[in-house]
Amino acid sequence: MVKKRIYQVAREYHLSSEALVSMLKEMGFEVKGHMSTVTEEMAKRVSKRFEEQKESFRQEIKRKKEAAEIRKPEQKKPEQKKVAKTAGAGKKKKKWKETAPKFRKAKERSRREKRTVDRRVVAENIRKTLAKIETPSPKLKKRRTKTHRPGEIEEERTIIKVSEFISVAELAQQMDVNISTLIAKCLEMGLVVSINQRLDMDTIVMVADEFGFEVEALAEFAEDILEEEGIEDQSQLGPRPPVVTVMGHVDHGKTSLLDYVRKSNIIAGEKGGITQHIGAYEVQFEEGKITFLDTPGHEAFTAMRARGAQITDIVVLVVAADAHVMPQTVEAIDHARAAGVSMIVAINKIDLPTANPDRIKQELTDRGLLSEEWGGKTMMVEVSAKTGQGVDNLLEAILLEAELLDLKANSTKRVKGTIIEAKLDRGRGPMATVLVKEGTLLATNTFVTGIYSGRVRRMFDERGASVSEAGPAVPVQILGLEGVPQAGDSFFVVSSEQQARAISQKRQLLSREQEHRKVKRLTLTDLAQQIKEGEVKQLPLIIKGDVDGSVEALSDALMQLSTEEVKVNIIHRGVGAVSESDVLLAVASNAVIIGFHVRPDARARELAVQEQVNIKFYQIIYDVVNDVKGLLSGLLTPQVEEKILGIVSVRQVFRVPKLGAIGGCFVQSGLIRRGAAVRVLRDSIAIYEGTISSLKRFKEDVKEVQAGYECGAGIQGFNDLKDNDTFEIFETVETPRDIDQVKK
Repeated sequence: MVKKRIYQVAREYHLSSEALVSMLKEMGFEVKGHMSTVTEEMAKRVSKRFEEQKESFRQEIKRKKEAAEIRKPEQKKPEQKKVAKTAGAGKKKKKWKETAPKFRKAKERSRREKRTVDRRVVAENIRKTLAKIETPSPKLKKRRTKTHRPGEIEEERTIIKVSEFISVAELAQQMDVNISTLIAKCLEMGLVVSINQRLDMDTIVMVADEFGFEVEALAEFAEDILEEEGIEDQSQLGPRPPVVTVMGHVDHGKTSLLDYVRKSNIIAGEKGGITQHIGAYEVQFEEGKITFLDTPGHEAFTAMRARGAQITDIVVLVVAADAHVMPQTVEAIDHARAAGVSMIVAINKIDLPTANPDRIKQELTDRGLLSEEWGGKTMMVEVSAKTGQGVDNLLEAILLEAELLDLKANSTKRVKGTIIEAKLDRGRGPMATVLVKEGTLLATNTFVTGIYSGRVRRMFDERGASVSEAGPAVPVQILGLEGVPQAGDSFFVVSSEQQARAISQKRQLLSREQEHRKVKRLTLTDLAQQIKEGEVKQLPLIIKGDVDGSVEALSDALMQLSTEEVKVNIIHRGVGAVSESDVLLAVASNAVIIGFHVRPDARARELAVQEQVNIKFYQIIYDVVNDVKGLLSGLLTPQVEEKILGIVSVRQVFRVPKLGAIGGCFVQSGLIRRGAAVRVLRDSIAIYEGTISSLKRFKEDVKEVQAGYECGAGIQGFNDLKDNDTFEIFETVETPRDIDQVKK
């Protein structure tokens, strides 16, 4: 059985979704709304209910027909009497006029007309009821159909491409439907909407389906317009450099390998020798150019590595010969396979005495990568980033793979690219690294990227040199953006600033609508559920970084630390220095501010000291993750354990005025301490828990008595002591818990 939603089943039975939801709840099914799935059992019960109603309708119609047939002979009698009276003698006619007033004829005529109207109304009601039961809805007749085979009819449905949160007027325009008709249809479905109200994607799909349209969601507004502009001209396609992404586990030598290739010291600029950002470099060789993307290897940068695999042609997987295939290496393999790109394995550090390349090849074989030497299809090259051994062979393998791929692009087409990285420079403003895919980017082009627009003012290569143009597969840094886009955003050149500004404003409006819809308002049901289950503790954070890619990857890494008991709540993240507004937001939400490669301005620093806001600054992601783990561990409820201090037996009970029952005790094991918690056992059953209020050894008050000695002890608030009772002296110990132990 094909699974259907409630609104689809309701439409088949010509009901509103709310009516069907109420019916299912009366039957005992748990459903939430019109988007709930209808199971096979639900469908059978609903079908049975409507069949019973149809049968009752048929019986009612049959009964009314029989009643109408019985009344027909009785309705002819007044007319026959009238004929007889008018054809009678003059005396009878005169007597009729004398004995009956004139309004008698009008009354009889009104009665006959009423009977006629009643019969007509009954017949019309019967016709409508039969039409509803036996015939399909009129709206289904209006849909165009086309026949594929004899006896087979398929509805012809039109596909519309829309983005989420478009207004009712925009949806009506897309479907070429009158706005009033669309609003009326929404009211029939139980949706109260206005002409400017914005609809979420579920509602758009449901409403469009009522008019016979299928919805294809757009990731960004005007994406279809930008994609369709510029028809591909095969005659203008030319070769382009390959885009190579270097992936692998942390500290396996990815950046060192690129360092040797570029004959520069990239790694010297990285904190702790770890790449924190995606770097894009264009390298010139005698055989041609190669564009390299260096992605971080730490598992926290999974999103950045995935983004690198999606814009690349070839993946170079770096594995250290003296190590093993690590989990991050497996993730890189999965990303490359998901992107459908070719892979070349570089087995690094073969100059070390503990290197074992054959072991690496065997472990990669277990992961589905078989070396060409062993009869497979994956090129594996043994290299040393330190000495340069085998690097030439690796470059030859990359160029050979690029030649087999036959990479081409149209340099005259409208420019299309991808944002590799973006940051807010203190002196230059928003900057972004763009990898051009198609066309030639010039220093005067107007563009749209993400929710921002702009005009290229200046372009630089990876070394900071100014360039005037950038062709396909060339990475450049650009100035002239209105804001800092997100890494991975699409980059399009448009014809005019007016078009760019219109698209940007629309995308910003939709983005605000999405953020507004994400805010979940607490209902009474949610509040009751939190009280029942225990409120989940949250750690509110504000993250500010130098580039968007690092902020995004850091946010993903911290969100993965959440558990069922404690959660990381990132209330704001952005690019740039810690500002005064960030501190005010932290004050309002009691949040901790994390600055990654950024510092606060003077006013923000003063306000943070004044408001006692905690701001932490980091250069390496390991430190951020470890510190947040410590904060989350502090929010965890400590583990409470009970520690037995001693066992005491009551030999004899004494009644002391003003003190109550005092037990003459013997300490069997451990000790008894004044003020300690005690559990009274009688026949091995706990009958009371309290504290030791008094403790004496002979006539002197003591703090504690060790095992093997006798003493007198009284329990606060308990006087029902008996001989042979047992005291279990204990204390509760709270042990802090670690977030790593909870996640395991």
